[in-house]
Formats: sequence, structure tokens, C-alpha cells
Amino acid sequence: MTLIRRLLRALLHMLAAFALLVGLVQLFRLGLLPWIQSGLGLDAAATGLIRRSGIVLCALFAYWVYVRWIERRVPDELRPAPRMTALALVAGVAMVAIGVLPLYASGVYAATEYRGFGGALAGAAGVIVVAALMEEIVYRGLLFRILENACGSLPALWLQALVFALMHIANVEGEVDALAQATTVASVVLLGALWTLLFVHSRNLWVVAAHHAAWNYAILLTGLPLSGLDDWREAAPLASVAQGPDWLTGGAFGPENAISTMLLVAAVVVVLFRLARRRGRYRAAGDPTQAPLRRVAT
Repeated sequence: MTLIRRLLRALLHMLAAFALLVGLVQLFRLGLLPWIQSGLGLDAAATGLIRRSGIVLCALFAYWVYVRWIERRVPDELRPAPRMTALALVAGVAMVAIGVLPLYASGVYAATEYRGFGGALAGAAGVIVVAALMEEIVYRGLLFRILENACGSLPALWLQALVFALMHIANVEGEVDALAQATTVASVVLLGALWTLLFVHSRNLWVVAAHHAAWNYAILLTGLPLSGLDDWREAAPLASVAQGPDWLTGGAFGPENAISTMLLVAAVVVVLFRLARRRGRYRAAGDPTQAPLRRVAT
């Protein structure tokens, strides 16, 4: 199959996958959820919990249906991997700590108040877990894998990482200058590459989502902006301020744009790249024989 035919096929698969995912999620949000809320007389907290749970379940079901019906295989990347998932959680927190603790020690970041751990953090954790899992389904589970089959692992990795980064520009658009926006693209491309390489090594969405969620939640706990968002800063146990130039502090986007974090992520990406090459984790375009995934019997 030629590259053009593989790309056209990939486009059709993307349209089918995203139509299924968006359709099921919206059907739940706009159709089923209001009926559940009114029928059970739920308050805002209970409704929020059911909304998040329902969205995740619909997205997972849509992914499962797409893989079984269109790719015609067993979605092994959804199989539980408790040990690797736990390690990913620890690694996500550890990477944030390595990136930001030196900045606290040097006075670039300063904690101005300790508020303690309140109930709002549990709700924030739920939102972050849902967002991380949804992004991993969309970017690594669908976009990366579909592109990988069309053009191979490495082109697919960078293409979806760029799309992932461009989607995050909206978080700071209109608030920062062109240089800060370019820095945001670079930092999020690195993060997209990091999480894609974790997927390349593990071929498991739970593992990557765990690292992603732990990374985001650890940043939230510092009281600094999370990917340009200030939504949960007041709920964080620490109230923190940044003091210094944007290249050092990360500016409005937060620690992910700080040079220390970017260098750390870049170093981990290089290590994971080399390990993947050494262990033969990369896949050629249109070559499913390298995939350790079981096909559905026909």
C-alpha cells in the first residue's frame, strides 16, 4: 500500500474514531445525564461525579468499539497494568519535584502561604484524572496509533505531539507574546513526545494516563499555573509566586515552560528514544507484524 493510500485510510479511521467518541460522549452529556440528574434529584457535587465518570466510560467504550469493529483486534492497551501504572504515578510526581524544587530552593518560586489540604482537591483530582485519560485516548490511543500505522512510529510521534501542543496554545492565547507562545509549543511538544514514548514502551493507556495525571496534579499542588490555567490555584495547599524572567519561571503557562523543566523532559525523551530503538519498540508504516497485539479471529 502506498503512503498516500495509507494516509487516506488513516484519515478515514480518524474520522470514524472521533465521530464515535464525540457522539457517545455528547449523547451522554446532553441526553442521558440531564435525565439522571432530574430523575434522582442530584446536587451539583453528585452530578459532577456522574458527569466525569460517564464521560470516561463513554470514551473508553467508544475506543473499544472502534478497535474491535474497525481495527478488528483486541484492545490490549486497555488491559490493567497495576505495577507499571503505580510506577508511572510515582515517576510523574518525581519528575515535577526534580523540576520545581530547585526553583523553590533558589527563590525563583516562593511559597507565601500554607493552606492545607481541603476537600476541593479531591474534586480537582477527579477532573485531572478524567482530562488526562481523555487526552491519552485521543492523542496516544487514536491519533498516534492511527498515524503510526500510516507513516511509522517516529513521524507519527512528532506529528501528534505538534497537534497536542497547538491545542494547548489556547490556554495562554491573548495573554502572552509570540515568544512565550513559541516556548509553550516547544515545551508541550516535548511533553507530548514524553507521553508518546511511554506509550511506545508500555503499549498501555493506563500507564501513560497515570503519569500524565500525576504530573498535572503535582503541579497543581504547588499553587503555580497548570498549563496556563489558574482554575485550581486557590484550592492548592500552597500559595506560590514566581519571581524572575519567564524563561526561568515559565511565566503564565507555569513550570512546564520553565527552562529547568524543559531540559529535564528533553533529557528523559532522549533516554526513552534510545531505549526504544535499542529494544526494537518502533514500528514501520503499515507493518502490524511488529505489534504484540492479538487480532480478533475472523
